[in-house]
Amino acid sequence: MTATSVAAPPEAFNFARHLLEANAGRPNKTAFIDDEGALTYGRLDERVRRFAAALKDAGVKREERVLLLMLDSCDWPVAFLGAILAGAVPVAVNTLLTADDYAYMLEHARAQAAIVSGALKPALKAALTRSDHEVHKVVVSRPTQPLEFGEVDFEAFVESQAPLARPARTHADDPAFWLYSSGSTGRPKGTVHSHANPWWTAELYGKAVLRLAEDDVCFSAAKLFFAYGLGNALTFPMSVGATVLLMAERPTPDAVFKRWRGEVGGVKPTVFYGAPTGFAGMLASPALPKRDAVALRLVSSAGEALPADIGERFKRHFGVDIVDGIGSTEMLHIFISNRPDRVRYGTTGWPVPGYDIELRGEGGAPVPDGEPGDLYIHGPSAALMYWGNREKTRETFQGGWTRAGDKYVRNADGSYTYGGRSDDMLKVSGVYVSPFEVEATIVQHPAVLEAAVIGVPDAEGLTKTKAFVVLRPGAHADDAEIKAFVKDRLAPYKYPRAIEFVDELPKTATGKIQRFRLREREQGRA
Repeated sequence: MTATSVAAPPEAFNFARHLLEANAGRPNKTAFIDDEGALTYGRLDERVRRFAAALKDAGVKREERVLLLMLDSCDWPVAFLGAILAGAVPVAVNTLLTADDYAYMLEHARAQAAIVSGALKPALKAALTRSDHEVHKVVVSRPTQPLEFGEVDFEAFVESQAPLARPARTHADDPAFWLYSSGSTGRPKGTVHSHANPWWTAELYGKAVLRLAEDDVCFSAAKLFFAYGLGNALTFPMSVGATVLLMAERPTPDAVFKRWRGEVGGVKPTVFYGAPTGFAGMLASPALPKRDAVALRLVSSAGEALPADIGERFKRHFGVDIVDGIGSTEMLHIFISNRPDRVRYGTTGWPVPGYDIELRGEGGAPVPDGEPGDLYIHGPSAALMYWGNREKTRETFQGGWTRAGDKYVRNADGSYTYGGRSDDMLKVSGVYVSPFEVEATIVQHPAVLEAAVIGVPDAEGLTKTKAFVVLRPGAHADDAEIKAFVKDRLAPYKYPRAIEFVDELPKTATGKIQRFRLREREQGRA
């Protein structure tokens, strides 16, 4: 399959309208379930259209931005799709950031309205006091304290207007929504996606690769404000009329297991989307459910490359493979992936049909199979730009190709193996070493929960590998044991010359290990 073998959306295209009309024939089917109740497709349609009308009545105009600082609940898709239906541009932001981050995003996006969960209102209020930008409307979902002057209750806002009769006549290439990049270096970048982009990801990945069905119940540990979570828990399931289980709290093993067992909403998920860090924590938990206690038929992983050992242990316990893939905020969802019926652990899988992949060397020329190269993607779901950042836009979006910032190796069978972030790769004794390969070997040790590897200079200024290791609760191992374990499994030059045992590793809100924090720590010790 290629992108051209799937018919493109029409030129006049509103993605929210598309999803609502696709489900018009199943008004009584449950669309979303959260901790407090459920929303049918029919009720969702009405509430989305009412929200769109209320947003327009509040003075929000076409292409003006609306900040969404919301926990996952049934109100989230109403606000997101309602804004798109009205022709406004929702800006979904991470709920784990600081008031300074939100002040920057309010100003950068020039948001005219903000939709906020009651539990997060203090952070938004602090951001508004620190920003010179004025937001004209603040709508509070599920308030936890009395509303203040100028604030509006979400329910009252939705019910204040009749459903919008005529959705905004938008173009497939018009801006539909923003997602901010993780901002691991410098300020987060406002990544602008079109109305057509989520349509492409649903067609090329949700339907063609994952093969989601109407009778699926989908549950994503990744939240809706992430590109991964947005596809998992909104775009993909709504494109086939499936049901989604939403969770406001953090995806701890216990919180996930409670939902796997059907203790929330009265349904058991058939599809679960997670990340390697989460799977490692689940497998180490004494509360791990037995196979017959869950209804999982499909399990997906992204965010970081999945260590083979984690996938194999999960498969042995549950009888279900973890389908690992790689996506990005810039490409909206996954573009290289294993398949439900074709999993090769230790690799990220094969290109998703509709996406072309190139690995390029330092001079920009393609590298041969077996050699590491910088990952470039060509596909129909690439973002339009980084808002207000022409330099970074040009660095990342290059003539139809998107530079991912990852190192990969193409294998003889056409699959791809992750080497690490391009700025994380190490050159030891003149040979590239992938931190991920060493980490994936260390975590196979039965005493190890997590590991991160960086390069540190020795007394002669030469780069050597150092591993930071988190042990499982109650487990014991020393550095000599870990070194010997790696030496038995990898080439001698790859074993970590130094090991430091730590209680936890620095991570982003998505659970990605922040190796640059470890490098900064080492530099501070020098």
